[in-house]
Amino acid sequence: MQNENEFFIPINEVAKQLDVPAYTLRYWEKQFPGAIRPVTGAGNRRYYRRETVEKIASIKSLLYDKGMTITGVKKILHNGSFKEEIKTTKKPVISSQKVPTTNENIAKKPAISSLDMGDIDAAIKLLNQAKSFLD
Repeated sequence: MQNENEFFIPINEVAKQLDVPAYTLRYWEKQFPGAIRPVTGAGNRRYYRRETVEKIASIKSLLYDKGMTITGVKKILHNGSFKEEIKTTKKPVISSQKVPTTNENIAKKPAISSLDMGDIDAAIKLLNQAKSFLD
């Protein structure tokens, strides 16, 4: 975190620190209303307390690292076993920098073959026919 003395952290900073999009944070607010409650300022801007950011990081760790579903995390929050579950999960990483992507990582991604493009074109034609039929 940039300033350790910062009491409220804006949503864009939290998104950068946790490496998740801001819309994901807003979605999680709706899914976990008891756990994630930002303070809204002028213009409905969202600001998070440090404790809330730590809780969001733990929720992210449960979802992404441990592979839990949103329903599973909701049950943990509802049962009150959230702290125990977090202890068994590896410590969430809060960083302000993303891992750089190298050209090697990009080169390893499979390219779309011409056969796949033909399948996609066929699917688009089929969808267009269905749309014209429905109109």
